[in-house]
Amino acid sequence: MNKLEAFVYQRVKNNYLLKDAVRNIYQAFYDLLPNYESRFQQEPVVLEDSFFGFHDVKPFSRDNSRLLACRLTIPLRMPTKDDPLEVGYYDGDHYAGWHRLDETRAWNYHKGCRLQWLDDSHLIYNTCEGGVLNATVCDITTGEKRLFNWPIDSVSADGHWATTFSYGRLERLMPGYGYAIGDEKALLDAYAPEETGLYLIDLDKNERRLLVSLQQLAALQPEADMADTYHFVTHTEFSADGRYVAFLHRWFKGTFKRTRLIVLDLQAREMHVSPTTGMVSHYVWNARNAIVAYCRMEDIDSHVFFSDPTMRQWKRCGYPQLNSDGHHHFIDDDTFVVDTYPDKYRHCKLWKVSVKSDEVSLLADVKSLKQFVNPDIDHNWKCDLHPRVSADGTLVSFDSTHTGRRSLCVMRIQ
Repeated sequence: MNKLEAFVYQRVKNNYLLKDAVRNIYQAFYDLLPNYESRFQQEPVVLEDSFFGFHDVKPFSRDNSRLLACRLTIPLRMPTKDDPLEVGYYDGDHYAGWHRLDETRAWNYHKGCRLQWLDDSHLIYNTCEGGVLNATVCDITTGEKRLFNWPIDSVSADGHWATTFSYGRLERLMPGYGYAIGDEKALLDAYAPEETGLYLIDLDKNERRLLVSLQQLAALQPEADMADTYHFVTHTEFSADGRYVAFLHRWFKGTFKRTRLIVLDLQAREMHVSPTTGMVSHYVWNARNAIVAYCRMEDIDSHVFFSDPTMRQWKRCGYPQLNSDGHHHFIDDDTFVVDTYPDKYRHCKLWKVSVKSDEVSLLADVKSLKQFVNPDIDHNWKCDLHPRVSADGTLVSFDSTHTGRRSLCVMRIQ
């Protein structure tokens, strides 16, 4: 963002309706001016009518031979409870071969169906059986499937544990991030109920237990503006060693919203609350239990590197060159990629950032077409790049609309 854009953003950021209105008017003016085509550091593979979703999960197999994906079966509209999404993977030269494994009706455009690897031959993803949300594990070699009693969000690296929460509550408070399928235990009339919150699923035993309730979160280092607001949990992720679970604790009411990042130590049973001031949007772990997040620290919004799970030590990354929100994924412990939302020309950028040197380099400049802008809060079909890096750090996968169709892209990182 330039200085004028940053000035305006600081004054509208806490009201999403006003923020979206200002953005739409601003971009509409630049729609009248000449634009430019997308630019890539390396020519990407483009798999049209496919996408993956969020930035916290690697779609690549460990040897990069397979690429997890979701394939659309409907035109650009919000999915209903009857609309299937194909689940499978690409392989072969330029990932040209598609292997359909299943379909699901538990999906959205932002996070897909939470498709992810459990190991080299097993996938897990959210499904719906008999109108009830659950999760399915599929063996890609035999096609054998196993059903779990609850939907999942994130899975530990060893494949034994998963997190979950109320997707019905999430959909009510963040439309487009839950599913069209209801959740009878969402407790939507309660501000911070003790009966729901963040859960841990034992995938070996198909058992679930409540780790921390919304009532407990509302009482944890409470802030003045938490009173009479609706609390919920979202964006969970295990640390690489499985000891910690991070998540966003959010409280909303009307157009007002606030967020903080919390890290739960599963061994010590302690919770660490981020020293942020009202806003955390996205984050990821690296392999050394450090976190990079876009958040507000000392009333400045920036990408912040927290060097350990307590989040006491921190530094800004790439600031002020990078001063707008985005989704991260680590290339290695000291380097990450991050995207931006569409700018005034409706272009998203993909950057590589060094934590140590703050050096920033451009990987891609991708056109985001107007028809993929959310028309209102209940029609949330936009397409963020959501970059995701392979385990060896050589490839980045991202979602894009630059061809006119939602597409899954793969590009080599230099």
